[in-house]
Amino acid sequence: MKSRTPRRRPLADINVVPYIDVTLVLLIIFMVTAPLLQNGVDVNLPQAAAKPVPPADTPPLIVTVGADGGFRVDLGGERETVDVKTLLAKVQAVRKYKPGTKILVAGDDKVAYGRVVQVMAVLQRAGVEQVGLLTRPPS
Repeated sequence: MKSRTPRRRPLADINVVPYIDVTLVLLIIFMVTAPLLQNGVDVNLPQAAAKPVPPADTPPLIVTVGADGGFRVDLGGERETVDVKTLLAKVQAVRKYKPGTKILVAGDDKVAYGRVVQVMAVLQRAGVEQVGLLTRPPS
């Protein structure tokens, strides 16, 4: 009589526990670092009673004049500090490739009025006919 020892078949299952651990660690890392990646410019907008701008299909081009007098361009989440020549080129490019894009200007309430007028003049040279001014509602 031969004694039969049961033959073991190879195990074909994948052990997913280490993958779940790695996924959990990556999720925690992304949750912690995501708020740190969002940087912005603090701008104290002047208060005014105005109607809100209706939402559009394409994001607006927002030109911000900071308290330091510098210009920043924001198109769909991409923020970039620019000078006057670059601002003119960017606005012309947006008007050429996305003609229906609204142009909004946000000026800090502590910035000199001349800097906002300078932005408006650049927008006029770029062929922009309508400009919206961003404000915050009165408290």
